[in-house]
Amino acid sequence: MEAFTNAVARGTDLLELDCHLTKDGHVVVSHDLNLLRQSGHNIRISDLNYSELPPYKERLEVTFYPGHFSTGSDRRIPELEEVFQRFPHMPVNIEIKEDSEELIKKVSDLVKRYQRSDRTVWASVSSTIMKKCRRENPDMPFSFTQARGLLLLVLFYTGLLPFVPLQECLVESVMPSIISRTFFPKSRIMQNRTLAKLMEKLMMRKSLIKHLQDRGIQIYLWVLNQESDFQKAWDFGATGIITDYPSSLGKFLASAAAR
Repeated sequence: MEAFTNAVARGTDLLELDCHLTKDGHVVVSHDLNLLRQSGHNIRISDLNYSELPPYKERLEVTFYPGHFSTGSDRRIPELEEVFQRFPHMPVNIEIKEDSEELIKKVSDLVKRYQRSDRTVWASVSSTIMKKCRRENPDMPFSFTQARGLLLLVLFYTGLLPFVPLQECLVESVMPSIISRTFFPKSRIMQNRTLAKLMEKLMMRKSLIKHLQDRGIQIYLWVLNQESDFQKAWDFGATGIITDYPSSLGKFLASAAAR
């Protein structure tokens, strides 16, 4: 919550978060399901009641910026409802990683209760999970899944993209040039620099980005924490940048806009 509060104060336009379900049914905000990295305790959120959740480590390495650490006074793992209450008008992107119908329904119920379907986005890499999310709350905008993203590239390079309807409103993608530099995928294949360069050539096309934006689809690149990466995303015409350092991004955007 402390990080979100700081981000909003720095002019952030969108909060991105992941949700999981505790043993007693609380929807909590946490990047990981297993709390070993975040808390030092090798246990899953789903195996604990909300009152049993351990606090974050006093000093936590930034996931997408190795060798850099974050600290804060508020080390609680918060509930999603707290985020909605604290930031009622802020758009929120919610990634669902678990194939849990109970989690999806509870997230949807909270979105409906706080009347924020128009500014809360479904996100998931899994098409199976996304279908369940959309079925539970079809009023929420949603992002491309991994499979739909691959299809998007196929349609673009075959020239068919202009003729195919798209219901998604966001593309959220890693910028391939940060792979094996600040982002280290779990898959060894994905860590291959040659593959990353190929992905860069295929994905980072200004014409593709412009086509999607002309159709009202926003493009967000993650997770960029250095000015050189901000500049690259800016040059490509990305709609937005997902970062762990909103103050640094804010300074860059102010400088870029003044040029």
